[in-house]
Parts: sequence; structure tokens; C-alpha cells
Amino acid sequence: MQVIKGFAAGKEALDRGSLRVWDSASPEVLDRIEKLFNERLTPREVVSRILDSVRWRGDPAVLGYTGMLDGVELESLEVPKAALKQAYDHTPADLRKAMETVEARVRSFHEACMPKSWIDDATGLGERFTPMARAGVYAPGGLAAYPSTVLMTAVPAKVAGVGEIILATPSGKETGPNQTVLAAAYIAGVDRVFQMGGAQAIAAMAFGTDTIPKVDIVCGPGNIFVTLAKQMVYGEVAVDGLYGPTETLVIADDSADPELCAADLLAQAEHDTLASPVFITTSEDMLSRVIEQITKQLEMLPKRDIAAAALEGQGAFVLVDDLDEAIELGNLYSPEHMCLLVKEPRELMTKVRNAGGVFLGESSPEVAGDYIAGPSHVMPTGGTARFNSALGVHQFLKVTSIIGLEAETFRALGQDAARLAEAEGLDGHVRAAQLRLERNNGGAR
Repeated sequence: MQVIKGFAAGKEALDRGSLRVWDSASPEVLDRIEKLFNERLTPREVVSRILDSVRWRGDPAVLGYTGMLDGVELESLEVPKAALKQAYDHTPADLRKAMETVEARVRSFHEACMPKSWIDDATGLGERFTPMARAGVYAPGGLAAYPSTVLMTAVPAKVAGVGEIILATPSGKETGPNQTVLAAAYIAGVDRVFQMGGAQAIAAMAFGTDTIPKVDIVCGPGNIFVTLAKQMVYGEVAVDGLYGPTETLVIADDSADPELCAADLLAQAEHDTLASPVFITTSEDMLSRVIEQITKQLEMLPKRDIAAAALEGQGAFVLVDDLDEAIELGNLYSPEHMCLLVKEPRELMTKVRNAGGVFLGESSPEVAGDYIAGPSHVMPTGGTARFNSALGVHQFLKVTSIIGLEAETFRALGQDAARLAEAEGLDGHVRAAQLRLERNNGGAR
């Protein structure tokens, strides 16, 4: 892991430059692609081929790629609705209660976020918020199952008033979809579940098939193939964002607890060998003590090999002169999670411009955001927090501008509209404005 001293060196290390290139893949991934497709294809070429196949062949293509890529031969793509209730009934009571607590907190938070339609009678202007008809949410499978992701994506859609929510999640070779994921889908009020993963799942939801309905938005995290598929179907449907490996940036002053700082960084690092744990501090003593704690705690972590690889590959430990420099570096990096372990976190928060989520103080760790705080844990990564936001009700709502001008208002404004239209050479626009002005003034047509 990098240890960096000074603002200038930190800026050079944390400046991402251009956004992450989604085509990049390890030699192991490229070897697996070649083995499956009998060609040396890039991930983008693979996804393009899958999208075209699903668009034109539908269900058979989805089933074929599920067998080819996941090694799962399915007779049916849809999971029976009764299976969701059965999974819920067989979930241990303490886990079921935990998921119901999360559902309630996520619902409550997003209910508070709901915007209201409005119209100003005096000006005749307003906005109308209407939910999308159908949303497709994706919950990864692969090495782990994520029932929390189901709750964090489906519940905001439900609160927004989406008419139908469908869930795509991979099936295990012998067991079918993860039972806890199905239980979470039941708790979240998902309408239909399909056992499919990867780019073929994104394609099926974006284009629709005989079995799978076409959605208006595809949301949720996934691997490189899922992310590329979302990027390539954008325009056919809406997408919530393009998500890469997870990242946490911790800012600490001399009041922080080094043991907690290290624990938070390792919690991030254990996700993925490509995860990014970044630590910025104003105290050289704190820097040394956190690194010492990292070494100590790493030995006790069951996933220490993954965490160690993330620390070695993307870990950065930066010493700066003051918190203003720390925040400037944080805004430059634009992380998914920014944790403020400082004396006055609420004061420092006002200077944060770019972050998916901001976590204030040691009682609000990033793990709370992952599971039980309330905001969705689906947050922008890869520097996209510069322009994108955490998943919420707004992504499932369309905003329609309302224009209902009184004749008197148009009479006052219409000539300016006509002048601008004339300047743009749009004579039909000029006439449409002038006709109304003439009528309003009692002139001839």
C-alpha cells in the first residue's frame, strides 16, 4: 500500500484523471472468455454479442447463455411467486427480523425523500412527478448473495410508486436462486423474479422477451459484464449508474480511534481485490497507528488475502497539513463512501462536494450504510460521484414540466418568443406566436 506525505503528492496519487475504463479485464478473465467463446474477445465484444442475441432470439438466448456461462440448465426462467413466500417462511427468525428492520428504515427514508408535484396558479408553471411503469433490479450472485441489495433497490422503487418491479438474480447449479435473496424479494414487495444473471439478464430486461417484460429502468450493481451491458442498453432504457469496485475514503484527525479507522478500511478491502481503501489524516502519529492496526487486524480477517490484495493494489495512506487539504483531496477523488472521523464531522461535511454518501463520526460507519441506516447502499463509484447520486426515489420518477399560461401572460411574453424564433430562422414558430398575439389584441388573423 502507498504511504504518501504532502498535499501535492496526495493530489497526484488520488487524481483519477479520466473515468474508469470498463473494458479492462485481467488475463484470467480473458482466458476464460477465450475458452467459452473459442475466440480472444474483449468483455465489450462479449457483451455486444450477448445483447444482440437476446434482442433477436429472446428466451432461448437467455437460457443458452445461462447454461454456457453459469453452467445452469433451466427449464423455466421465472421463479414461482409461491417460492418467495416459502423462502421467507424458512428464513431464520432473527435474520427475517433484521431484513424487515432494514426494509422499514429504507422505506421511511425514501418516503421522506419523495418530491411533490406543484403548480403555481399565478405563473401557470409547475412540475408533475410520475413513477415509471416497470423497473428491473439486479442482485448479483456469483461468489456471494446480496439480499441487502434487493432491499436497497426494490424498496425505493416501491416507495416511488413504480407499477411493477421485477428482479433478476443468478441461479445456483443445484439450489436455484439464493433463498435469502428470495426472502428479501418477498419482504421488499417484488412482483416477479427471474433466475438469470450477467449481461443476458440486463439484455432481457432492457429488450423484453416472450417471458420477461421490458422495463423502463435497469438498476443495481454487478460485475464488469453487467456494467458494460447497462452502459450499452442506455437509451433503450434508463439506468441508475455504472458501478465498479467499491471504495471508501476515511478522513481522520488526531481525535480519531486508530482501531476503528483500520476496521473501517479493512471492511472495505475485504469486498474485492479491486476495492479501494483510502485513508487521509492530518496526524503523522495517527497515520502510523492506523497502519499498525491494519497489520494487526488483517491477520484476524478470514478474507485477509482479498483484503491484502486490495490494500496493495489500491490502498493509499495520505498525510496532509490540515482538514481543508484533506477535504480537497476527498472531493478530487469523489469516492463512493466518505467517512469523517474528526472532532466536528457536521462542520466538515458542509465542504464535501463529491461523494456517494457521507458518514459522520465513529457511530456512523460505512457498514451502517451498507445495511441498516436507510439510504440505499447503491452509490456512485469510479469518480462518478462528481455527477451522479445514490440510488433513490428520484431515479424511478419522471418529471414533466407543466405550462399553463393565461392569455394575459402570453400577451406580455409572446413578442419576445417571436423575436427569438425569428433570430433562429423558424418562421412557423414566429407565426404560431403572432397568431395568438393578434387574437389577444383583437387584430385580424
